[in-house]
Amino acid sequence: MELVTTGVEALLADRSKGRYWVAEAGGRIIGQIMVTYEWSDWRNGMIWWIQSVYVHGDYRRSGVFSALYRHVESNARQDPEVCGIRLYVERGNERAQRTYESLGMGMTDYLVMQSMFTGDE
Repeated sequence: MELVTTGVEALLADRSKGRYWVAEAGGRIIGQIMVTYEWSDWRNGMIWWIQSVYVHGDYRRSGVFSALYRHVESNARQDPEVCGIRLYVERGNERAQRTYESLGMGMTDYLVMQSMFTGDE
């Protein structure tokens, strides 16, 4: 948990790393979404990566994620440097895939490969 807390604090202290948005109901945070940035030279634009999505269990399947996504999408479309939005989704998470597709996202031909240095695979 300490590593996550340090990571959140680092992003909040340096907006160039990304942004958080939260959803509230009755003064209570019920959901959140984070975006990080990737520069694409061959698109000459910034890709916003959706990360760290969370919706409180009591509010799932009630449109909270869709509202957060639409807010991010609206902000991205208003920024002339942003050329698109991406996110990771687990192959077996078909429910999430259907949600993302309903919002206009589509699968790519890319697979993600990695070499992590923190010990977390």
